[in-house]
Amino acid sequence: MKSLKEFSEQKLASIEAVLVDIDDTLTLKGRLPAAAYCALENLHRVGIKIIPITGRPAGWCDHIARMWPVDGIVGENGAFYFYYQEQHHHMVRRYWKSEAERKHDRDQLTSLGDKILAAVPEAKISADQAYRETDLAIDFCEDVSPLALTQVEKIVKCFQAADANVKVSSIHVNGWFGQYDKLRMTQILFEEVFKQNLDSIKERVIFAGDSPNDMPMFDYFSNSVGVANVMQFADQMATLPTWITEQAGGLGFVELADMILKARQ
Repeated sequence: MKSLKEFSEQKLASIEAVLVDIDDTLTLKGRLPAAAYCALENLHRVGIKIIPITGRPAGWCDHIARMWPVDGIVGENGAFYFYYQEQHHHMVRRYWKSEAERKHDRDQLTSLGDKILAAVPEAKISADQAYRETDLAIDFCEDVSPLALTQVEKIVKCFQAADANVKVSSIHVNGWFGQYDKLRMTQILFEEVFKQNLDSIKERVIFAGDSPNDMPMFDYFSNSVGVANVMQFADQMATLPTWITEQAGGLGFVELADMILKARQ
């Protein structure tokens, strides 16, 4: 990974969209710093598309799509995108699976959650599970004492044994049924909402993230940025971001935003 300071100013000036993970990329120690939110507003104000790409639940994503300075959001690790048409006061909700399929998956995931907690009793079902529509989130350090890596791996193996897709974020292990991820739904969002082929414009797009569930995005975007805390997962990731910030979490994102805005001036 290269220092973000080495990022070409000319290339930064050409950026049209910033895609950003939320937990430990926009947030810092579980909170959203005012400076990080202001950075989103400042980028949005100059016409740069802002799209959070997150593992967080549908309930949170509805709020973010309505009230944050964003142009859409991909949630639950790619299960859907939400896009709020402000002029029509209408929320577009585009899911990978049908409502009937999602209900079937939820029933299976509920049973799987019981098995996981029996195998790893120190873990918990995520506090935001009630607001999820498509996946199961197992908390290993947000509202529980941090679990050892061996326990996290045990949770991963439980999902795999059930033939579920599984990703590890900085706080949760997320599992779901369906061949989607953050990247696939982001491509659909650009195609359906912005009428753009992401392949053709990806050199003018930046993705910022911090953990293993961001690997599909790090692999796809040459303009990929890891906030400093990505280093704690470096030995667990086959693909690392191209660039890395000096500071962690939301303050690292502020570094990135400030450099983009300076280059555009």
